[in-house]
Amino acid sequence: MDIVSLARFQFAMTTVYHFFFVPFSIGTAFAIAVMESIYVHTKNDVYKKMARFWGNIFLLSFAVGVVTGLIQEFQFGMNWSDYSRFMGDIFGAPLAFEALLSFFMESTFIGLWTFTWNKVKPGLHAFFIWMTSIGSLTSALWILTANSFMQNPVGYTIKNGRAEMTNFFALLKNPQLWFEYGHVVFAALMMGGVIVAGLTGFQMLKAKKQAVSDETKKVYKTSMRFGMCIALIFSVLTIAVGHAQMQYLIKEQPMKFAATEAVYKTTKSPAGLALFGVADQKTHQLKGSVEIPGMLSFMSYNKFSGSIKGMDQINKDLTKKYGKYIAGHRVNYYPPVNTMFWSFRIMVGIGMWVALVSIVTLFLTRKQKETLYNHKWMLWVVALTTFVPFIGNSVGWFVTEFGRYPWTVYGLFTIQQSVSPTVSVASLLTSNIVYFILFTTLAIVMVYLVVKELRKDPANLDNPQLLEKVLDPFDKGAF
Repeated sequence: MDIVSLARFQFAMTTVYHFFFVPFSIGTAFAIAVMESIYVHTKNDVYKKMARFWGNIFLLSFAVGVVTGLIQEFQFGMNWSDYSRFMGDIFGAPLAFEALLSFFMESTFIGLWTFTWNKVKPGLHAFFIWMTSIGSLTSALWILTANSFMQNPVGYTIKNGRAEMTNFFALLKNPQLWFEYGHVVFAALMMGGVIVAGLTGFQMLKAKKQAVSDETKKVYKTSMRFGMCIALIFSVLTIAVGHAQMQYLIKEQPMKFAATEAVYKTTKSPAGLALFGVADQKTHQLKGSVEIPGMLSFMSYNKFSGSIKGMDQINKDLTKKYGKYIAGHRVNYYPPVNTMFWSFRIMVGIGMWVALVSIVTLFLTRKQKETLYNHKWMLWVVALTTFVPFIGNSVGWFVTEFGRYPWTVYGLFTIQQSVSPTVSVASLLTSNIVYFILFTTLAIVMVYLVVKELRKDPANLDNPQLLEKVLDPFDKGAF
């Protein structure tokens, strides 16, 4: 075990854990905002009950997301201090907007929304949750502004060994940002729909064993169709934006694109799409692959012609441009190909799976014939789909982050240059163990609390205010 490997593992662990809850919060907040808006427009009390019920799940994800985010920021300063020094001027502005504007708005309005059920007009209460949702969406924008600079540096100059911002608006106009933001946000909104529908699937399975009221069934059935409508719309949009993003990467990050397809040698025209296989990183071959002729060219250029530059040629080009040694460390520019190849396929497969399950579920829950609720295996398919977006979001970030190896900031700063110079193997190993235990504990607590909330009857929820009355601590005479 070396310092760089342990630091990278810690970054990956903290990021994946944190990103379990970020799209969870973004997606469920948006879904609840739509529920409340429908209630305000139609006066259908079912949607109000849905908003209350799923709102408690959202609050849990938000709370855990805040905790995991703080830990992730802490490990930046601890393990990646040289990176922080290099990038501090660039990261400062978007992260300040995220903290002082978006997170402040999100946390303020989430409090107003939580504590004002039945105390303000329904329209104003819906406004509170919309502002919470907008806060989370803009928070993602500022974070991805910083991340997009790492993928495609713009609006900067190098001064005294540091990247310094010269044009803030160049960061906002970065093409990488808008592809990345659209793909991440649409995936998060898709996740919100899947969570509502998927957890409803578990509730409907439980209802087969334990009788529930007709009103409760109505809430569940409405939640199922509502969640799947959201999931279908945004799964299609996620796939569409992801496709556009990959076409953009052909020119901007050709090594990342070639790695997702395990293309070592420049292909002929047209290029076939490998459905599966195992990359041999010694012989630079994809073994056991099955290809669809011409499909990779079509997906890349929207036509059945055109070749794909291979990683071997791209590595030569990058070596010529940046050198074999950077800051005294020998480098090659090949990312972990098997991780990229399979992560990309799992991500695409999950997007297609969610779209398919959504279409089938909406068809089987139509008013004329609600077939879905009569078959346990169908409900199990929907219920287990709850966990699929967590995997999809994680492998999507694997593609994004692993794909720019060996850089932390593409073309400017490497992983080897980024690690804190004073950190030790012992301290990293200890902090990795501590973080793992902490994150595992948080995950267990989160699951426990979600299950506890799901046991409540959505048709008969108590007022969801955390404090029904604010008591004066001195009202009975403290002295």
